[in-house]
Amino acid sequence: MNEIRHVRLFRNGRNQAVRIPVEFELPGDEALMRRDGDRLVIEPLAKRGLSALLESLEPLDGVFPEISDPVPAPERDI
Repeated sequence: MNEIRHVRLFRNGRNQAVRIPVEFELPGDEALMRRDGDRLVIEPLAKRGLSALLESLEPLDGVFPEISDPVPAPERDI
């Protein structure tokens, strides 16, 4: 999508803001913004799933104790 739109900047309190036209709307309600030279780049914030969270964790290097895990007694019919 190489579409270009002329937009106006405005003030929202102490912040400068821009209204994003509907054809440029991003999914979700959060985004990441970064400066690339004179450009501002706005990217949607991807929702993090469990696998992304697990990949971001540091491995545990500790020694874990043995845990007794006996087989439970069979259930009786009532």
